[in-house]
Amino acid sequence: MARVTVEDCIINVPNRFELVLLASKRAREISAGASLSIARDNDKNPVVALREISENTISLDALREGVIKAMQRNVFIDETESELDEELQDVMQAEQSWQGQRKAEAADMIVSDEEPSEEDEESEEDESEDSDDAIEEEEV
Repeated sequence: MARVTVEDCIINVPNRFELVLLASKRAREISAGASLSIARDNDKNPVVALREISENTISLDALREGVIKAMQRNVFIDETESELDEELQDVMQAEQSWQGQRKAEAADMIVSDEEPSEEDEESEEDESEDSDDAIEEEEV
């Protein structure tokens, strides 16, 4: 088992800092259960990752994309997501207008409770007459 050195990997990845990022990303993938492209030979995950990079058995471009994606904080919106956002905004606006209507109806009901209309007064008089008749029948 030959020892992996940075010089073996610098041939494929000239920047040492990028090499560290790529090797650590690949080591994490291996820890998460990714399949190995070389024999493990009782090595730990970072050593296996460096060996894969030095032997060029994995796609460095795919690994670079994974590193970039993992470090991104701002996610770019696809067109389909923007269409969903528009639909969501339409639904939210419809719900807000519905809530506004409900609040207006509730306000009207509160105002009508404070000032009884003629219909309400007539129905109250009818109810009071009925209750008076019931009381007289009980007394007899």
